[in-house]
Amino acid sequence: MTIFPADGRSARVPSAEPPPPSGLEKAMRSLSVVTMLMTLPQVYAVWVGPGASGVSVMSWASYLASACLWFVYGLQKKDKTIYLACIGWIVLDAAIVAGAVVRG
Repeated sequence: MTIFPADGRSARVPSAEPPPPSGLEKAMRSLSVVTMLMTLPQVYAVWVGPGASGVSVMSWASYLASACLWFVYGLQKKDKTIYLACIGWIVLDAAIVAGAVVRG
């Protein structure tokens, strides 16, 4: 889009499209999914296994609180990489905390 300022010269408006994700961003997105998948056995062990003894509610509640804060931060920054990953972490952490409390 071309606009014409008061002095009559043509000026270009910068594109609103974000730049493509870097290699590091792609790696971080993949790593986030992989680490969530690595947490699924803990959720399974807490809910389906013989019990939740040995699971630290304090640790997992801290992870849950951290994920909630990162979620809010991601929303404020409008960064999908942060807040979408946090949704998964909130669900997983909450499942472990709930399982440890209920079955502990």
